[in-house]
Amino acid sequence: MKKKAIAVIDMQKDFVTGVLGSKEAGEVLPRIEALLHSNALADDPAEVLFTMDTHGPDYRQTQEGRRLPIPHCLRGSDGWKLCEPLERYAALAPVFEKNTFGSVKLAQALAGFEEVLVTGVCTDICVISNALLIRAFSPETRIRVRSGLCAGSTPERHRTALLAMAACQVEIED
Repeated sequence: MKKKAIAVIDMQKDFVTGVLGSKEAGEVLPRIEALLHSNALADDPAEVLFTMDTHGPDYRQTQEGRRLPIPHCLRGSDGWKLCEPLERYAALAPVFEKNTFGSVKLAQALAGFEEVLVTGVCTDICVISNALLIRAFSPETRIRVRSGLCAGSTPERHRTALLAMAACQVEIED
């Protein structure tokens, strides 16, 4: 069984500094960068995996686009790119593009790990979706979410998502 993994969810420009960016997401970015830096220096580093929210020109015609009519993370746009401090880590890691909140491919890739730390944005949409998919694919895996390594669409929704994940046996840490 593989040991540990870090899943970095949707740390893209549009969610941090772009059209859907927030102060909280901006505060999370250097913390995730510090985590990945210390992981890279570890004797036995965790495997790192990334997801990228990815939409096409038909975004507004999708169910998500009708409910959130703010085009974001359009493939190839500047806002679709990962935040620059994380690019060097993503260059060495699997990156899963997804057109919806959760990535089945990420959950499948993490099957068999003893422990997964889930980080990124948005806690209440894509982080929770991926944490629960990982739980569904790997019921015996220890899944952790560190609240300071995630940001929600609002602080209140961030807290609500953390409570929901805790109810599903995801370990929530400060």
